[in-house]
Amino acid sequence: MKVGFWTKISLRTIALAYLFVLLLVPLGIILWRTFERGIGAFFDSVTTPAAVSAFDLTLTIVAITVPVNVIFGVIIAIALVRGKFPGRNLLQAVVDLPMATSPVVVGVSLILLWGANGWFGGLDQHGLKIIFNLPGMIIATIFVTLPFVVREVEPVLHEIGDDQEQAAATLGASGWQTFWRITLPAIRWGLTYGIVLTVARALGEFGAVIMVSTGLPGKSQTLTLLVNGRYVNDHNTFGAYCAATLLMGIALVVLLLMTLLERKRGTAK
Repeated sequence: MKVGFWTKISLRTIALAYLFVLLLVPLGIILWRTFERGIGAFFDSVTTPAAVSAFDLTLTIVAITVPVNVIFGVIIAIALVRGKFPGRNLLQAVVDLPMATSPVVVGVSLILLWGANGWFGGLDQHGLKIIFNLPGMIIATIFVTLPFVVREVEPVLHEIGDDQEQAAATLGASGWQTFWRITLPAIRWGLTYGIVLTVARALGEFGAVIMVSTGLPGKSQTLTLLVNGRYVNDHNTFGAYCAATLLMGIALVVLLLMTLLERKRGTAK
C-alpha cells in the first residue's frame, strides 16, 4: 500500500517537474520579458502597422483554410468510410502525408510545382502569382492542416454506421437531405473539434509558410513570421516577445475552446 502511494507521488512529481521545466518556465520568461516595460509598451508593439497587417493576414489565411478543409475533409471522410473504390488505401496515405512530412519539404514542393520554373509556373505570365504571394501561403496552410477534419470525422462515421442513412434513402430522401438531416447532426462534435484543431495549426504554421512567402513586413508576414522577423532580422527582442505573446493568447483561446468542446462531446455521448 505504501509502495503504491509513494510510487504515485513520485510519478506525479516527475511529470509536474517535466512540465514546469519544458513549458511553464519558458512561458513565464516570455510573459515577463513581454510585460517588463508595462502594458502600454506591449500594446504599442502589437499595434504597429506591421503587427496589424500580420494579424489580418493570419486571420485571412485561417478564414480561407478552414472552410476549404471542412468541405473537402468531410467529403474525404465519407468517401473513406462509406466508399469502396480503387485507390482507397492510397487516399488514406495521402491524408496522413502532412503528418509525416516536414512543413519545409511541403514548402519546397510547392515551389517546384508553382514556382517560375515549376510545372504550373506559366500562371505567372497570366498575372496569377502563386508562390511568394497569398495564394501560395494559403495552399501551404491547407495542405498541412488537411488531416484534422478527416481524422476527427472518420471515427464518428464508423461509430454511427449507415443504418439511418439507408433508411432515409429508402423513404425517398435525396443524398443532400440525408447528409443535412442525418449525417451532419451525427458528426457535428467531431467536425467541430476538427475545425478547432485546424484553426490552431493554421495559426501557428511556420515552416511551410515561410518557404512560400517573401516575409516582407506589412505585405507577406503572418504572426509567426513576424516573430521570426523581429527576433532574427530586426534584432527586436522585445517586439518578438510581444508578437509571440499575442499569438500565444490566441492559441490559449483556441485551447480553451477545444477543452469545452471535448467536454460537451463527452456529455453528448
